[in-house]
Amino acid sequence: MPDDRRRVPPRRPQDPEAPRPARRAPEPPPERTRHSGSLNGSLDPTPSRPTGANPVPPRPAAAGQPPPHGRPANSQPATSQPVNGRPTNGRPANSQSANSQPARPPRPVNGQPLNGRPIRPATGRPAADRPAAGRPPHARAHPAEARTELIPPVTDDDPTEFIQAHRGSLGYRDPETERIRPADQDEPDDRVHLDDPADYDDHDDHDHDNNDDPDDEFDDDPLPPPRKRKESAASVIVRSVGEIMVTLGVIVLLFVVYEVWVTDLVSAEKQEDVTVALDDQWQHPDPADPQRQQKFEFADGEGMAKLYIPALGDDYHFTVVEGTSAADLETGPGHYKKSALPGQPGNFAVAGHRVGKGAPFNDLDLLSSCDAIVVETQTSWFVYRMLPTSDDAKNWAAKAADPQCAGVAPQTGDYARATGRQIVTPQQSEVVAPVPGNPSAKTAAEQRQKMITLTTCHPKFSNRQRMVLQGVLVREQPKNAAEPTAVPAELRETA
Repeated sequence: MPDDRRRVPPRRPQDPEAPRPARRAPEPPPERTRHSGSLNGSLDPTPSRPTGANPVPPRPAAAGQPPPHGRPANSQPATSQPVNGRPTNGRPANSQSANSQPARPPRPVNGQPLNGRPIRPATGRPAADRPAAGRPPHARAHPAEARTELIPPVTDDDPTEFIQAHRGSLGYRDPETERIRPADQDEPDDRVHLDDPADYDDHDDHDHDNNDDPDDEFDDDPLPPPRKRKESAASVIVRSVGEIMVTLGVIVLLFVVYEVWVTDLVSAEKQEDVTVALDDQWQHPDPADPQRQQKFEFADGEGMAKLYIPALGDDYHFTVVEGTSAADLETGPGHYKKSALPGQPGNFAVAGHRVGKGAPFNDLDLLSSCDAIVVETQTSWFVYRMLPTSDDAKNWAAKAADPQCAGVAPQTGDYARATGRQIVTPQQSEVVAPVPGNPSAKTAAEQRQKMITLTTCHPKFSNRQRMVLQGVLVREQPKNAAEPTAVPAELRETA
């Protein structure tokens, strides 16, 4: 079986004394063509140097040396094949165009320069058919010995291939953009005409450099805004009413916050100031009249007594001020000026707020029959107890057995209208009369009962009505200077 493997011939020993072949001069670079852009987008071939002037002189071939590139001098490149990526347009590489200058002379051979390269004279046998030296006839050709294709030079007579200009080149513009306008408007003739030099200006190049939108020329004439739909009268009225209601709701909410929390803080400070002033007055009597221990006339807003209701908690106590005006009631419970003083015959009447302004009488509806109401003055403690309510009066025999109800009973005679709790209108001022509920009573002043009346608004957050609580004095306890901390036992009747 024949051996198809490539055989490499052995190297022949080189004689050190043999003369070395002359070093071949470097081949000149191929002719280059400098192209410059034209206004119409074509390429203007301009040779960098004349091809026929001062050609490179041929280099004589050394004796016994094969032709360069391992191919005969008269071999030609294949026709209609691309050479170095450049198509030959279906003609041989050495063909001439129809409209070129007179035909070039035939290619020189036999040692004459061909395209600046020396050619070894042909030996009459093609290199492809002649085996290389030292290689068997049946061996394959080495890749380094392959035939080299010659690239013909570029001359002026060769046709120039035109490349389509890209967007942005001189002489090229985007197709015209048509803008649709309403039928009732005349379309202005603001289109750009390529054949009109007036339509070109320096701004076009500037826009191209900034990569602006080609349709920017229409931005100066925007479309009219869409017309708003007209609202009906009903929708306008409904929206207006809704806005008004929301505004009123916010105002009412802010008013409630002010009345319930803000005014409480203000009244608390005023109540503390009047309490400190009253304590200082009790501890340091007027030196001008040291014999006078109790004061019977007070200025408006001045503290006159202290009120305790143990059933509402051991911390429930307020200083009662003189007067029932709005400014007086902001400080605390106010004493009706024409009513009796604490412990005197008649009706000691006190008014107070139920919500806001300190709300001293907020929980009066929690009191029951016979609950204690204690009033402190400069010299004494006065213990009142709440009269029976209308429901308790119907079965008072069972309730009367309670020790706290000693001295308390349903009222009769001129005081028959006095009761533990009742709801009246603001116009029913007879509840604070000397004889509660009976301002025309003929009872002598010395024979009147010692009573207490507390009035407040009803219901909560409203002043439409008044809630009235009434009680009767059951015990008086003078203060002892030797024991100033002694207090009535009723103060310990907390819930």
